[in-house]
Amino acid sequence: MNKLHYSLEEIPPVLLAFLALLLLFQGTWMFRDARKRDRFPWLWGLWGITSIPGPLLIYWLIVIRTDRKRQAGSKKNR
Repeated sequence: MNKLHYSLEEIPPVLLAFLALLLLFQGTWMFRDARKRDRFPWLWGLWGITSIPGPLLIYWLIVIRTDRKRQAGSKKNR
């Protein structure tokens, strides 16, 4: 069998629990941060629990990075 694919029986339960906690933490953090920024928190939170680290990287590019640029631009205009 191809060793790139594993069945659930081959993956240790501790690793599965760790991955579940990591996904839950990532989704929760993305939800809370998006709610603070008023940027579709449910969308980001639900998407954050689907995989690691794709949603977090895209969230950083779309939400956090654009907010920082906007804040830097408003400080220059003062």
